[in-house]
Parts: sequence; C-alpha cells; structure tokens
Amino acid sequence: MKKIFYSLFALILTFNLSLGNAQNVRTAHPVKAAERWTAAKANAWYKQWGWLRGCDFIPSTAINQLEMWQADTFDSKTIDRELGWAESLGMNIMRVYLHHMAWEVDPKGFKSRMDQYLTIAHKHHIATLFVFFDDCWNPTYKAGKQPDPKPGVHNSGWVRDPGDLGNDNSHYALFERYEKDILTRFGKDKRIVLWDLYNEPGNSNYGNKSMALLQKAFQWAREVNPSQPVSSGVWNKNLVDLNRFQLTHSDVITYHNYENEKSHKGTIDSLRKYGRPLLCTEYMARRNNSTFANIMPMLKAEHVAAINWGLVSGKTNTIYAWDTPIPDGSEPKLWFHDIFRKDGTPYKEDEVKLIRQLTGK
Repeated sequence: MKKIFYSLFALILTFNLSLGNAQNVRTAHPVKAAERWTAAKANAWYKQWGWLRGCDFIPSTAINQLEMWQADTFDSKTIDRELGWAESLGMNIMRVYLHHMAWEVDPKGFKSRMDQYLTIAHKHHIATLFVFFDDCWNPTYKAGKQPDPKPGVHNSGWVRDPGDLGNDNSHYALFERYEKDILTRFGKDKRIVLWDLYNEPGNSNYGNKSMALLQKAFQWAREVNPSQPVSSGVWNKNLVDLNRFQLTHSDVITYHNYENEKSHKGTIDSLRKYGRPLLCTEYMARRNNSTFANIMPMLKAEHVAAINWGLVSGKTNTIYAWDTPIPDGSEPKLWFHDIFRKDGTPYKEDEVKLIRQLTGK
C-alpha cells in the first residue's frame, strides 16, 4: 500500500501512559468510553475464527474506495464473481476500505451498500474487516465520476481519507458522525471480524500530524463500543509516537510487512510481547521477495492472520510496483500484487495451488 516499507524487526516499545486517561478525552457532551479489551478477551475472540486468510479487496472495476461505494458504480455482480474466486482458494476474510465522502453524500444508501457487500461475502463464507481512515496515495478527492487509471501507475486513483482535512479539527464533527453511524449500524454484525480504524497513519509525510485524528478515531469507537475488536496497524518503525499509541490502544495487534521471511519473522517476534492476537493485514509484494511461497506458510505456522494485498488485477493497477511505473501500460514481467486476471485465470498456477494446499481447499 505504501511507496516505502520499513521493517518492524527492531520494534521494541515501552510505555508508561495511563490508558484510561488517554481514552477518556473531554468532549462537549461527554460519553463514557469503553475500555480496551483485555488480552484474555482478545485471545478468546481470536480462537473462534481459526486461521484467518484473505486479501485486501476492491473489485477490479473500481479505481478507488469512492468508485467501489458510490451508488452509480457499486458493482455487486463483479463483487459476487470475484469473491467466488476467493472462496475457491479457501480464503475466509477480506479487508475492505470505506470512505467518508461516499457516506457524506448518501448515508442511508452507503450503509445499504455495505449490507449488500456483507451479504455477498457471507454467501461465500467470507468475513469482513472494514477500514475507516487512510493516509495513502492521493490527497484530494471528490464525489461523482472518478478518474480513469493512469497507464502503468500503481494505485493512480486511490484517495486518502480524509487527507489534509485530517489536520483540521474543524471537520472532526463530520468524521465523528460518520464513524459512529457506521459502528452503531454494524457494531454487532457477526459478519464483521474487526474494525481497522486508521490505515498507515503518518504516511504521505504526515508523521505525527495524524496523531490527533488517530486518537479521536479510537475515542469515537470506544464510545460506541462495538462487539468486534478495533485496531490500527503499525507499519513504520520510525513513527515511534504513532506506533506506541496504536500498540497500546488496539484490542488486537495488526501490522504490515512487505519484506522477506527473515524480516517478517522478526516483526512477528517483536510483537509477540504484547500477548495479543497478531493479524498481518498487508503483505505480498513479489519484487520484494514477499511471496505466498515464503510468507504464507510461516504465517499459518505462527497462527497469524494472512491478508495479502490484492485479489484481481483491475483499475487500481496494483500489478505494477509502487515506484516503477510502465507508462505504456504493458504488463510487467513480474506482477507486484494480485492473484487473478479479470477473467478469473490465475497469474501463477503454482501460487493458487499452494494457497489451496494451505487452506485445505
């Protein structure tokens, strides 16, 4: 998802902060916030799911989150078809990004489309991990028709949420209504595994500018108190303050790693000390030697959820590497992400065979 990934191998964090004080932020109308789950509760929750494995999913016909969720371009037929391919691999979870702009334009319709998505996924025996905010890729966005993909450019149309608006607390009332509306509507939905409150906070050179919204995202979630756990994944060891907050406020530990098996195993080892379930919510970049062959078996053996970036090659152009565009749009010799072509044929038959072996499919 990012242009540069930093290994978390050396991530050794200590903290002396009061969780209660951090969560009970004063508001104009104070709401008693729930407490972070205990490690015992988190581990009991994790046991019921078994080994979670799946993809970061967007249908091949959508360039970004807005095109996925807006009424005119919500493509239930493609979602159904492509989740069927995921089911054929034995996958049982998809990580799916939302966007506040699609909700702001049409709150009722947005929630209805979320429900439609969940119905389709459930039919394919796939649970869902939804993502609220995101600091990756393009800073500006607008409702309506989305741009066409730029040939050969990775995620040329993906948009941040809320982007630069996240640094302006005058918009926080809107973001609070958005997050709380979604959590109130779906906070007890058993088709949902987990809420990822903020993807890669601090990315796009925001750094600690993302801290205020990150803190609010957790506060708002605790005030609703969904039955599902909440988390925000660590991804860059240099963002010490953000990492500390994420790791000490998440019910379960989520993280990203796009490096080889040695680095990835080091990340797992460094995060074990928190005594909570581990979910890898982004991995698999073939050029970086993060592949199904060397990473997925390790994640299964470690009982870490394995969620790779990308299912079907499409308008996001994630078969191209983050920083290596191919301007003529020709297919790269080595795909960066994704498993299937748009017609459902695998990019690599041996990968599909391995995934099915690992999932028992």
